[in-house]
Amino acid sequence: MKKERLIPVLLLRNGFLVQSKGFKKWQNLGNPTSSVARLSEWASDELIYLDISRDGAHDLRRDDLGHPNRGTFLEIIQDVARVTFMPITVGGRIRTLEHIEQRLRCGADKVALNTQPLRDPSFLDLAAREFGAQCLVASMDVKLIDGQYEVMADGGTERTGLSPVEWARTVEGRGAGEILLNSIDRDGMRTGYDIPLLQQVSDAVRIPVIACGGVGEWNHLTEALDQTQVDAVAVANLLHFVDQSVYLAKKYLFEHGCNVRPPDLLGAVQP
Repeated sequence: MKKERLIPVLLLRNGFLVQSKGFKKWQNLGNPTSSVARLSEWASDELIYLDISRDGAHDLRRDDLGHPNRGTFLEIIQDVARVTFMPITVGGRIRTLEHIEQRLRCGADKVALNTQPLRDPSFLDLAAREFGAQCLVASMDVKLIDGQYEVMADGGTERTGLSPVEWARTVEGRGAGEILLNSIDRDGMRTGYDIPLLQQVSDAVRIPVIACGGVGEWNHLTEALDQTQVDAVAVANLLHFVDQSVYLAKKYLFEHGCNVRPPDLLGAVQP
């Protein structure tokens, strides 16, 4: 049986690692590389790294020894790839096949595509033929509007008129290998995943669905895995504020009967 995965999500905004809330508020968490090293040591299954910068500028404003400044996201990906032992999915501001190739060359294993396929669905067909479905993740940001779920583009600012189920079936048919399903309304709220949304989308497709948005307690992870057909649970904000957080989360899942890899620590001291 295929293992269920626990995947940290890191958000990068203008060079800084940030915590997000509702796609509108961001709290600076610091260096974009050091957190990756910790998550890798705590035995994460994978990592999703998303650039949510609006202008593509990256500047830590730190030129100290041991804190190398980086001017581009590609340089940051290279830094991250050097300190991690887990597969990395990279997303944000991907508009061309060349952008995908650049990120894969810098150390990414997969790319997350959001706005460009919404503007030009054929982009997914081209990307699948060029790079293979195994490295394409369709990133879907969803908002509840007037009682209906709607897929949003451009960082949650642009309405598309598409339902999540409709778009999920489209990206599956055009060659995406996975779906990252994120609830804008739950982002940073710590109230748990949007279970009805996860149910609708995971029941509609055969490709893996990764749940994202809203985790505030470990039991929110088991709720998604027990009540829906999602293949993985992604967590952003919560993992940054608990020491050995990935180990503790996976330990919770393992002890509650979820089909995850046994918890382990690579180089960290077990409690």
